[in-house]
Amino acid sequence: VILAYLQTGVNNSVSEILKRATVPVTPFQQNCSIVWTEPSMRGVVVDPGGDIDRLIATIKTRGIKIEKILLTHAHLDHAAGARLLADELDVAIEGPHEDDQFWLDAMPEQSARYGFPEAPAFVPDRWLNDGDKVTFSDQEMTVLHCPGHTPGHVVFHHKDDLAFVGDVLFMG
Repeated sequence: VILAYLQTGVNNSVSEILKRATVPVTPFQQNCSIVWTEPSMRGVVVDPGGDIDRLIATIKTRGIKIEKILLTHAHLDHAAGARLLADELDVAIEGPHEDDQFWLDAMPEQSARYGFPEAPAFVPDRWLNDGDKVTFSDQEMTVLHCPGHTPGHVVFHHKDDLAFVGDVLFMG
């Protein structure tokens, strides 16, 4: 489950409007988020666990130029589609923290065990640490390293509008 929340205050100094689409993916119905700004239509995909064709269709329908993929952690339902989507869109993968590499190495076995489409093992283009910044369009999010659900779990926090917390919090 990936949760995103909107705070009540909106910073009017932000030059572009931040938008988000949630696309449930995989048999686990994990929420993948596509986040972009208007009017630039540049954005990121957070936690593409699978169903790449659905994600690409959503991206194309909305006319979004994806700049990178962000991963909160390396469990199958959040990361299995990352390498294939990154290759399809010719973008980098950022995150999670390097303590999740063993999960990424096990991606082929995980996908076979749970009946997911084949997913390759991979190394992200950039590991993330507590306090790092990730950027897209004219936006910036702060990385919080939150080990627990996995040792390399991170959260992406936008200063005014939202946070992507992966499986740090579960509803219900």
